[in-house]
Amino acid sequence: MKGRDLLLIILVMAIWGFNFSMIKLGVTEMDPLLIAAARFFFATFPIIFFIRKPNVPWRYLLAYGLVFGTGIWGMASSSITFGLSSGMASVLLQLDVLTTMLVGVLFYKEVISGRMWLGITIALAGLMVSIMYTNGNVTLAGTLFILISAVCWPLAGVIVRQSGTRSAFAFNIWGMLFAPLPLIGLSVLFNGVEILELTYQQWNTNAWISVLFQAYPTTLFGYWVWNKMLLRYPMSQMAPLTLLVSVFALVSGYLIYGEQLSIAQWISCCAFLLGIGLVLYQGPLPGSVGKIVRGKNKSKGGFSLRYTDDR
Repeated sequence: MKGRDLLLIILVMAIWGFNFSMIKLGVTEMDPLLIAAARFFFATFPIIFFIRKPNVPWRYLLAYGLVFGTGIWGMASSSITFGLSSGMASVLLQLDVLTTMLVGVLFYKEVISGRMWLGITIALAGLMVSIMYTNGNVTLAGTLFILISAVCWPLAGVIVRQSGTRSAFAFNIWGMLFAPLPLIGLSVLFNGVEILELTYQQWNTNAWISVLFQAYPTTLFGYWVWNKMLLRYPMSQMAPLTLLVSVFALVSGYLIYGEQLSIAQWISCCAFLLGIGLVLYQGPLPGSVGKIVRGKNKSKGGFSLRYTDDR
């Protein structure tokens, strides 16, 4: 990988990590579902007028908007509202690696190697410790919301794959067209129609900063770079770099909000990310003979559910 491209990818990982702090900035005072709805509205308009609609049936775009908008980011934003720190939300969202792998096994007959089983065991052990030894930065409700988000990650990937699109960026833009309305509808369902007027009255500078950062640097710039790099390099090189998102999220959470982890959580988070890294790693372990191929070659257009990673 060229040095310039690596630096650009790391920049995107930093933006995606910092994004969790920006989400917290908005949802601290506003309804998380409406903050997410505003994010996708501004990420879609006006750029959608300059991006050709991908040649796929509308039902795939509608399904993607619902799953990606409400299932992933509506729930991830709600997890912070319900007690997860921004840093821990980013770490626990890495569970999407495990849920993606589960979907690959159930629907695409992929094979889980011994190394991957080891990674799963380490990651789940780290997860349990981080929850058990919380210092207030992990709550049951917040964990449930982030788990829903992690489950929806591979579902969004399945929708993209089933659509047969050749332009992931255009598909993402047009799919986000259908994200705001379900989020607004869900917010009204739980909070009543008065939440719209209340949010309008309380909208402030923090809300603008939160929404615009999520819409432009995170979504538009981040996706543009990520998809561009996916055309140049195999997924086996790209996927492990997404672990940097959690590192940057933990750092930004500490610097901006003073979020801290207990000693047990630092150890467990390192174990969790190590386990995820073992699952993502494509090569053989030192001393092993050969390797087990899991599914199709991702670098040649095979099955990949994490290329839509938008942190």
